[in-house]
Amino acid sequence: MDQRFDVTERFADGAQYIAGRLRQGGSEGTHQVVDPATGEQVFGYRLAGAADVDTAVAAAAAAFPAWAGATPGERSDAMHRFAAVLTERADDLAHAESLQCGKPIKLSTEFDVPGSIDNVSFFAGAARQLEGKAAAEYSGDHTSYIRREPIGVIGSIAPWNYPLQMAAWKVLPAIAAGNTIVLKPAELTPLTSLMFAQAATEAGLPDGVINVVSGTGPEAGEWLVSHPAVAMTSFTGSTAVGRRVAELATSTVKRIHLELGGKAPFVVFDDADLEAAAHGAVAGALINSGQDCTAATRAYVQRPLYDAFVAAVADLMASVRLGDPFDPHTDLGPLVSHAQRDRVAGFVDRARGYATVVTGGEIPGGDLAKGAYYRPTLITGAPQDSEIVQSEIFGPVLAVVPFDSDDEGIALANDTPYGLAASAWSRDVYRTGRASRELRAGCVWINDHIPIISEMPHGGVRASGFGKDMSAYSFEEYTQVKHVMFDNTAVVRKDWHRTVFGDRQT
Repeated sequence: MDQRFDVTERFADGAQYIAGRLRQGGSEGTHQVVDPATGEQVFGYRLAGAADVDTAVAAAAAAFPAWAGATPGERSDAMHRFAAVLTERADDLAHAESLQCGKPIKLSTEFDVPGSIDNVSFFAGAARQLEGKAAAEYSGDHTSYIRREPIGVIGSIAPWNYPLQMAAWKVLPAIAAGNTIVLKPAELTPLTSLMFAQAATEAGLPDGVINVVSGTGPEAGEWLVSHPAVAMTSFTGSTAVGRRVAELATSTVKRIHLELGGKAPFVVFDDADLEAAAHGAVAGALINSGQDCTAATRAYVQRPLYDAFVAAVADLMASVRLGDPFDPHTDLGPLVSHAQRDRVAGFVDRARGYATVVTGGEIPGGDLAKGAYYRPTLITGAPQDSEIVQSEIFGPVLAVVPFDSDDEGIALANDTPYGLAASAWSRDVYRTGRASRELRAGCVWINDHIPIISEMPHGGVRASGFGKDMSAYSFEEYTQVKHVMFDNTAVVRKDWHRTVFGDRQT
């Protein structure tokens, strides 16, 4: 298959997927998907409007009774078939993801696509493991048990940094629990979300279980979140937009799941394996061109290792190969857009006034100049309260800050509003144990940074939001708990009735 396959032909019927088929959007606006490696427009489509959201929600609502009423085994079987279809389409998915995002093909092929397929397989199994508290006679006169039931139509909004994986994280726990869903991907990157939904239909999932509306946040997104027939909303994106989503969702008393921004600390104690920490920092900072909410963005290094760590990271960053995302030797692709590249460059340019750019900090020339590329960047000397240390940059930029005592290192790591992910590096089990307890984050890695697995939850605390993606914890969030209580006495007048009328029976 050509690496830049004909997207226009593939999605000639439109970029909305509702009730099992592609259709054109009803908004007056259009959008162009741009290959960020070249700046070329690769696909234009008509955006979704409020009426498209209405149609998608209606399709999901119509599909809900039958899908919710299916047995766990039936839903599981359908999702296993879904995983098989995605496996057959893996090459297409990887190329589409690299085309719309600029990801190196080795990242799409080895991380995004297989991780998403593994998620499908995990939730296919989880669909048969939905449990509540076992039946018991807690009152003495009644038998109680817990039912976990689907919520209804879920309205989810996914970001542009991992379009396929985020589609999977939103869709899979919802449908495994018996819900139906309307997903709004970022308008920059709708391609793999549409392909994901098409694969579900090919696998035999009923029409309307998974719907995709490709539109802007202000038009399609806000109405999806506000829609009275949507029972729950799940959003992944910036903290600022998350606040707006929460405001809209609470107006109709929806359940909310928010996975928001991050500013992950990377804490290196003085007994750490220096080579491992340096390699981990470069990989953790540069994955997906730094467009990862769990990326290592600020390294705190205990002073005895500080100079050697900075030197090692600078050398490794200088060796990173920027290039065509479809070249298997490329390490770092472009950012998702020229606007995002310029935003990252702005952070670094402002930091020059108060910090030192050790390496990088520039837009490359030559053949890469037409793309949204930015060189891996290492910054030192930035104060803890500076913008470069405190704000989410979402680019290939790592700030390194020294610390002296263990207390100081952990305090500095916790000194931002965020709490999504963190890592600690040490050979001392007591140091790492303390770090795992005291670092305020939803995920703490020890002597590594970034790996995720389907069986374990992903989600933050504080300004990074609440709720979990992946794992059985995510599955439970897409259910509502119902207490069922059976009288076991067959007594007409219960003793407690006297608190309302009459006297105690003798």
